[in-house]
Amino acid sequence: MPESRPQERRREVRRPAQGSVRLSTIQPGVYETEGELVDVSHSGFRARHGWLELSCGDTVRFAHAFARGIARVVWSRIHAASAETGFLILEREETTSRPA
Repeated sequence: MPESRPQERRREVRRPAQGSVRLSTIQPGVYETEGELVDVSHSGFRARHGWLELSCGDTVRFAHAFARGIARVVWSRIHAASAETGFLILEREETTSRPA
Protein backbone atom coordinates (compact mmCIF):
# COMPACT_ATOMS: atom_id res chain seq x y z
CA MET A 1 0.00 0.00 0.00
CA PRO A 2 1.47 3.44 -0.88
CA GLU A 3 2.58 5.69 1.95
CA SER A 4 0.07 8.42 2.74
CA ARG A 5 1.64 11.88 3.04
CA PRO A 6 -0.01 15.24 3.59
CA GLN A 7 -0.06 17.50 0.54
CA GLU A 8 3.01 19.73 0.36
CA ARG A 9 1.88 23.37 0.54
CA ARG A 10 5.26 25.12 0.63
CA ARG A 11 5.98 27.36 -2.30
CA GLU A 12 9.63 27.96 -1.44
CA VAL A 13 12.59 25.76 -0.69
CA ARG A 14 13.56 25.62 2.98
CA ARG A 15 17.23 25.44 3.79
CA PRO A 16 18.54 24.01 7.06
CA ALA A 17 20.03 26.75 9.21
CA GLN A 18 21.94 27.00 12.46
CA GLY A 19 22.61 29.82 14.83
CA SER A 20 20.67 32.01 17.17
CA VAL A 21 17.59 34.07 16.50
CA ARG A 22 16.46 36.97 18.67
CA LEU A 23 12.70 37.38 19.07
CA SER A 24 11.02 40.33 20.77
CA THR A 25 7.73 42.14 21.05
CA ILE A 26 7.02 44.92 18.57
CA GLN A 27 6.99 47.38 21.47
CA PRO A 28 10.67 47.52 22.58
CA GLY A 29 11.54 46.31 26.05
CA VAL A 30 8.37 44.32 26.81
CA TYR A 31 9.76 40.83 26.09
CA GLU A 32 12.84 39.45 24.34
CA THR A 33 14.26 35.94 24.05
CA GLU A 34 16.93 34.02 22.13
CA GLY A 35 16.19 30.84 20.20
CA GLU A 36 17.80 28.53 17.64
CA LEU A 37 17.14 28.59 13.89
CA VAL A 38 15.94 25.33 12.36
CA ASP A 39 15.51 26.39 8.74
CA VAL A 40 15.03 29.46 6.53
CA SER A 41 13.40 30.39 3.23
CA HIS A 42 13.08 33.74 1.47
CA SER A 43 9.73 34.51 3.10
CA GLY A 44 10.07 32.85 6.50
CA PHE A 45 11.93 30.77 9.04
CA ARG A 46 11.42 28.15 11.73
CA ALA A 47 12.90 28.43 15.22
CA ARG A 48 13.01 26.65 18.58
CA HIS A 49 12.67 28.93 21.59
CA GLY A 50 11.22 29.32 25.08
CA TRP A 51 8.51 31.93 24.34
CA LEU A 52 5.58 29.61 25.06
CA GLU A 53 2.96 32.37 24.92
CA LEU A 54 3.40 32.99 21.17
CA SER A 55 0.35 31.98 19.17
CA CYS A 56 -0.84 32.04 15.58
CA GLY A 57 -1.19 35.60 14.30
CA ASP A 58 1.18 37.24 16.82
CA THR A 59 3.68 39.69 15.32
CA VAL A 60 7.30 39.90 16.53
CA ARG A 61 10.60 41.58 15.75
CA PHE A 62 13.33 39.12 14.80
CA ALA A 63 17.03 39.07 13.98
CA HIS A 64 19.16 36.15 12.79
CA ALA A 65 22.25 35.71 10.60
CA PHE A 66 20.29 35.93 7.33
CA ALA A 67 17.72 38.67 7.96
CA ARG A 68 16.08 40.94 10.49
CA GLY A 69 12.69 42.59 10.53
CA ILE A 70 9.11 41.86 11.52
CA ALA A 71 7.42 38.45 11.24
CA ARG A 72 4.04 36.89 11.97
CA VAL A 73 3.56 33.55 13.74
CA VAL A 74 2.01 31.06 11.30
CA TRP A 75 2.04 28.09 13.66
CA SER A 76 3.58 27.11 16.99
CA ARG A 77 3.97 23.74 18.72
CA ILE A 78 4.89 23.44 22.38
CA HIS A 79 7.22 20.58 23.39
CA ALA A 80 7.63 20.42 27.18
CA ALA A 81 9.46 23.64 28.15
CA SER A 82 10.19 24.87 24.61
CA ALA A 83 8.32 25.71 21.42
CA GLU A 84 8.95 25.34 17.71
CA THR A 85 7.40 28.10 15.60
CA GLY A 86 7.04 28.90 11.92
CA PHE A 87 7.26 32.59 11.01
CA LEU A 88 6.23 34.52 7.89
CA ILE A 89 8.43 37.57 7.26
CA LEU A 90 6.34 40.73 6.84
CA GLU A 91 9.14 43.31 6.70
CA ARG A 92 12.75 42.43 5.94
CA GLU A 93 16.05 44.19 6.41
CA GLU A 94 18.70 42.03 4.69
CA THR A 95 22.03 41.22 6.29
CA THR A 96 25.21 40.32 4.43
CA SER A 97 25.03 36.54 5.14
CA ARG A 98 23.08 34.11 2.99
CA PRO A 99 21.91 30.56 3.73
CA ALA A 100 24.15 27.89 2.23
